[in-house]
Amino acid sequence: MSGISDFISTVHPYDSLPRDELARVAASFSRRTYPAGAEIYHFGDLLPGLFLIESGAVHVTDRNGESVSELGPRNSFGERGLLRDGCAVTSARAAEDAVVLMLPRAELTQLMARSRPVARFFDRGGRAMLRTGDVALLKVGDILGRKPQSCPPDTPIIDAARLMRDAQVSSLGVTEQERLIGLVTIRDMSNRVVAEGRDMRMPVSKVMTADPVTLPPTALGYDVLNIMLERRIGHLPIVEDGRFIGMVSQTDLTRMQAISATGLVRDIAQADSVADMAEATARIPDLLVQLVRAHQRHEVVTRMISDIADAVTRRLLEMAEAELGPAPVPYLWAACGSQGRQEQTGVSDQDNCLILADGADPAEPWFEALARFVCDGLNECGYVYCPGDMMATNPRWRQPRDVWRRYFRDWIASPDPEAQMLASVMFDLRAIGGDGALLAGLQVETLERAEKNSIFVAHMVTNSLKHRPPLGLIGGFATIRSGEHRDHIDMKHGGVVPVTDLARIYALQGRLTPVNTRARLQDAEAKGVISGSGARDLIAAYDLIQTVRLDNQADLIGAGRPPDNYLSPAGLPDFERSHLRDAFVVVRGMQSAAGHGKGFLG
Repeated sequence: MSGISDFISTVHPYDSLPRDELARVAASFSRRTYPAGAEIYHFGDLLPGLFLIESGAVHVTDRNGESVSELGPRNSFGERGLLRDGCAVTSARAAEDAVVLMLPRAELTQLMARSRPVARFFDRGGRAMLRTGDVALLKVGDILGRKPQSCPPDTPIIDAARLMRDAQVSSLGVTEQERLIGLVTIRDMSNRVVAEGRDMRMPVSKVMTADPVTLPPTALGYDVLNIMLERRIGHLPIVEDGRFIGMVSQTDLTRMQAISATGLVRDIAQADSVADMAEATARIPDLLVQLVRAHQRHEVVTRMISDIADAVTRRLLEMAEAELGPAPVPYLWAACGSQGRQEQTGVSDQDNCLILADGADPAEPWFEALARFVCDGLNECGYVYCPGDMMATNPRWRQPRDVWRRYFRDWIASPDPEAQMLASVMFDLRAIGGDGALLAGLQVETLERAEKNSIFVAHMVTNSLKHRPPLGLIGGFATIRSGEHRDHIDMKHGGVVPVTDLARIYALQGRLTPVNTRARLQDAEAKGVISGSGARDLIAAYDLIQTVRLDNQADLIGAGRPPDNYLSPAGLPDFERSHLRDAFVVVRGMQSAAGHGKGFLG
């Protein structure tokens, strides 16, 4: 494209590319023009690719609208979202008239694979591969859908066209005794038959692509993307042991991208009824399997699943207000537990509360009706009622901010067992819908009060040691001895919860505002609450525990069973079993350090 090659040759890292590769990459860029004030993308959008400013200026903001950066020519943006899960982690708007170049996701993936300087430049976070969405890392066998459509080579063109129409497909494999010898597409019908005025009674072999390029089912979606880009094709046959077993098209790839957190959030936001939302949330297990098989990091998987719960909650709040009328006073709907920490998996109940404006009447029927509407809707969407009644339908958890302030003050002043339990849950509050300011000030005040009360922190440390990793006495695991889960370990209460509890203690000690466990550990290291080595070891242990937990849930879903948190260590390969035990040993060691008053030194 005119001028693009010359321009990117002056921009790092493209200036390191050989001339022919530079020309190929330049041809992959598209040029987009944005008038001043125009939105380029919004937080959470599925990004089409990497953006590079050719002229003008772009203003980047975070999810709350706070300014992140003002960018000018030769600056790239959007790469953070691409490196994570393909969704924008910021919003971008033209600060003045701007011309922006866009490099498609798949092309950037290919470029990073080919060029070490490009990979180093964009892989600043240490990730091994660009996440171009879930499809790139899926095996082709996991992408294939229904049985492929095929026809013999002597099939009349008109019959082949009718077969595609009736089957609602855009291509056919041409086979002889299941062996693929050719491929014919709707484009072939248009370009080689209609445009050339050919006889529709001719055999399809006359217009097919003979001996097309194929892939085995063990190939990756990444391979499909690369071949489609390089050969400019839209259909790729899949062959196993000489047999034609499937077809992957660009439409299939697009459809797979749509089975994503972003797609589900969109469907939920547009839902007209709770039943419509329940239909969307029923696809969460399939999403979890897809993300796990694509080797997405656990914090990406749990964040995406939590985002869906957030979307359901906000849509229910909108529906409730449409039915009940405007709220009598400002309020905040907050989530605690795993949703509050953005750590939901395939097994989730609901934990929530309402914080009302100071002076509000907690007995106001409007808020009782709101709580019932939302909690009932969440339950219908698969987020079952909290067994401990930690929900906004309980009047105790539907109170003005001044009452919440008193709750936290009393828990800190008198840390009896119930207060410790409640504080453990409520210190993980996160604003979901309504007036976020009602929580922000409360959180800062509470952290400051808690950090100053060493007795409360000591009690919280003791409480955090109640859940211990399942380590046996002779180098093995302490499995459950009887019942439904005999010979299994509880990956939630024995693995995840101990780390979550430690991270909460570190947050109290350091007045750290994040509620996500991994973010708390990273912040604790950055603020010197725990040592760098202690933090890195604990984060690595937590990453392994969560990854194994999600792998197990995906395996259960794949086997047609509901996901749970129980894992049979005997079913793990020796290598993985050994590393899981090592991770539990790290967690036990950090618990021991905390119990002996060394928890904040690592």
